Amino acid sequence: MKRIGLLPRIIIAIVLGILIGSFANEFFIRIFATFNGLFGNFLGFIIPFIIIGFITPGIGSMGRGAGKLLGISAFLAYLSTVIAGLFAFFVAKGLYPTLLSNQTLKAFTDPSEGLSKPFLTVEMPAPMDVVTALLISFILGIGLAAIKQDTLLKTMIEFKEIVQLVIEKFIIPLLPIHIFGIFANMTYSGQVAVILSVFIKVFVMIIILHFLYLIFQYTVAGTLSKQNPLKMLKTMSPAYFTALGTQSSAATIPVTLKHAKKLKADDNIVDFTVPLFATIHLSGSTITIVSCSLAVLFLQGQVETFGAYFPFILMLGVTMIAAPGIPGGAVMAAAGLLESMLGFGPTMVSLMIALYLAQDSFGTATNVTGDGAIASIVNSFNRKKKTNKTSDK
Repeated sequence: MKRIGLLPRIIIAIVLGILIGSFANEFFIRIFATFNGLFGNFLGFIIPFIIIGFITPGIGSMGRGAGKLLGISAFLAYLSTVIAGLFAFFVAKGLYPTLLSNQTLKAFTDPSEGLSKPFLTVEMPAPMDVVTALLISFILGIGLAAIKQDTLLKTMIEFKEIVQLVIEKFIIPLLPIHIFGIFANMTYSGQVAVILSVFIKVFVMIIILHFLYLIFQYTVAGTLSKQNPLKMLKTMSPAYFTALGTQSSAATIPVTLKHAKKLKADDNIVDFTVPLFATIHLSGSTITIVSCSLAVLFLQGQVETFGAYFPFILMLGVTMIAAPGIPGGAVMAAAGLLESMLGFGPTMVSLMIALYLAQDSFGTATNVTGDGAIASIVNSFNRKKKTNKTSDK
């Protein structure tokens, strides 16, 4: 199974869950209900550690040695991520009433409670709530950026590595089993037909939104640099297809660097911005998370207003800073916000994870390809600044 990628494993888990859930007895379903309960509790426990482990060193490392260029780069990356979230929100709000009509569930069945009680229940209370974890992350991260001492920063980086190891070696490998249990339970309880139809429609919509947003990014970049946006996008296409295979922005950095330099951007700008954007610019992932979360809420008959959802988008752009460079990292980092700001329960979060991972490689590819556009935009601003200084002299 280790030779099979995460996406194929997720697909296999969904298919097996549907097939086996259609004829399995209650005893078998209870076994996986027990597993889902334990696994879901552990996810809730680890979320504050994920937030502190990835946001703190991310902010702390960003604030060193780059001055105004860092500020401009971070602002543009954050702005692009927020705009992507708003774009997905308004499209989903406009399309879902038609696209997902007559496909609502009043409540999801919790895999650990929907049938008989699990054989074993172990409470795993989180050491702190999500808001507390975010506040601690911001305070420590900004403090690390302000002081010029490396001891605590190195400690937080090592803490991040520990958390990432838990995700890579424990959470990600067990996710297919978790998703298998959810779909087996939903098939057993008669809910799977609605979920599958939503999967397909939302998946297609997300892919289209990814490409439209890339066109928008490169239109802005091409206008500022006086280049053909489509040619720029074609130049970055190797990075897109590499990310489809790696499912990791970090692993694709060498390819992104190579082709971003072909966009007529200064080498030093590209060398600085691309590794930075690999951890803070997640426009594709944001489009996916916003679209999927609204779909899950729509299934429950909930209608989110812009005023209620906009703070979630703003926080999402911050929370996913330095999201793990591994498959599913963004949705893991966002899980706490889904629970605290949108009221997601354990099963809703699990469905979000399944929806997200089904297209994770496409979201990562959009993130990576968009990095080239934002790097070009930063380069245009930097050149304009140099030109203005020269003319002043």
